[in-house]
Amino acid sequence: MGFLTRLDIVLPAGSAEGDADLLDALLARHFAHGWEEGPDEVAPQRVAYAGSPEVRAAFEAELIAFLPAASVSACRVEEENWAEAWKHFFTPVACGRHFLVLAPWMREERTQRIPVVIKPKTAFGTGHHASTALCLEALSDLYERGRVRSGARFLDLGTGSGILGIAAAKLGLRGDGLDTDPEAVENALENRAGNGLAPECLRLCLGSLEVAEGRYDLVMANILAGPLTEMAPQLAGFTAATGAEPLLVLSGILDTQADAVAAAYESCGFHETRRLAREEWVALVFAGGTAGYDS
Repeated sequence: MGFLTRLDIVLPAGSAEGDADLLDALLARHFAHGWEEGPDEVAPQRVAYAGSPEVRAAFEAELIAFLPAASVSACRVEEENWAEAWKHFFTPVACGRHFLVLAPWMREERTQRIPVVIKPKTAFGTGHHASTALCLEALSDLYERGRVRSGARFLDLGTGSGILGIAAAKLGLRGDGLDTDPEAVENALENRAGNGLAPECLRLCLGSLEVAEGRYDLVMANILAGPLTEMAPQLAGFTAATGAEPLLVLSGILDTQADAVAAAYESCGFHETRRLAREEWVALVFAGGTAGYDS
């Protein structure tokens, strides 16, 4: 039986305004399934679970770099107990008009939506976090409007659990899901099989843009504002105009960062067509060229 590491993160009382939002952004990057918030609003507290030393080390390195005053304490939790706990609080998540995210033990649930079956893990994505739900909502909206169609090629950068790529593949698109975390790729492979998808529908690879193949009609990236801004020229270069405008769906962005991210992509020839918001999170939808679509 494996184990997880519980991380208790506390910001000092009187932290700068915005530090709690920055902490949440870092947690979203490494623990996309979600985390717990403590009751103390004076000294913000968060609890997350790391499934590997690599996940823990990557998070703590960024925490030291961006929030050096934060304190972290750790303890071991048996993974079997944690996994069983999901069954008590995991609820189906409806995203947009098309998708319903379910856990494997909910397969028999009757729904007219497209089921996206995701096995909960420790650092990937179940649709419960606003940034993931917003991406699925944007994808559902684009499909409903006929902006993405069966047969189109997509890239899901930072695929995590594979949730966005699986949803796109179930709409009839084909594409690539990339992630730099080996455990995320392993979880995505498990979820691809659990949704009955063939490898040619969703190619899953360890890595980032260096392992992307060709060009894409739709690029989805649910990561963080900083990397998204830095990657703008590269991501723009992977989009294709194959009879329709290439599209971008970007998330993992705090509302205070959205304008800066939008400016980076507008400078690469894209224009914002829609902005979706939930809690403090934002997803941005862009199209290439000059013609947008009605929002």
